Amino acid sequence: MTTKIVIIDDHQLFREGIKRILDFEKSFEVVAEGDDGREAIALVEESNPDVVLMDINMPEVNGIEATANLVKSFPNVKVIILSIHDDESYVTHALKTGATGYLLKEMDSDELIEAVKVVADGGSYIHRKVTHKLVEEYRRLANQQNQGSGYQQPEVQRPLHLLTRRECEVLQLLADGKSNRNIGETLFISEKTVKNHVSSILQKMSANDRTQAVVTAIKNGWVEVR
Repeated sequence: MTTKIVIIDDHQLFREGIKRILDFEKSFEVVAEGDDGREAIALVEESNPDVVLMDINMPEVNGIEATANLVKSFPNVKVIILSIHDDESYVTHALKTGATGYLLKEMDSDELIEAVKVVADGGSYIHRKVTHKLVEEYRRLANQQNQGSGYQQPEVQRPLHLLTRRECEVLQLLADGKSNRNIGETLFISEKTVKNHVSSILQKMSANDRTQAVVTAIKNGWVEVR
């Protein structure tokens, strides 16, 4: 099936670059483009997309406000925020607003395509650099809470009661900030197989997305923080 996409970004050259990348994927179709969040509702209503790529910083209506309006009017449309900000507060705010993806504009083409596919399939996707920052923030908070007793990561015990050995390997690589493609190359398996493993991990861990799975794994001592 074709995934229909709308791009909202006030930089024309960036929009054109994103569109060229997406046009290489046969299952994608860019059905509309806009340069400000104020256009989002009208464009989505006209083109009925599956995924909206939304810039976070725009002159009149920013991406956060536009996403909130969009999700309220079209709850089935998935929004991926495009941002230059890797700060944890931006990510949290975007996800609370209703976005199901957060990509940094320094992403490569493979990560863009992977994110659109994951989100279109009903999953969540956060740029691996941002995931690493969220993990670092978790470690910082844990360290503060345990300063009196000298915080150390618990001894790593793989959750073989819950996951297969291969899924444990994939979970560790997720914690390392690897993309599906990187995981596939490391384990010599296809991206499709990696995606199946990730879906299984999320289901077994009752996690909504990769970041939640990684934070849970660190908290329980199931992965090495390296």
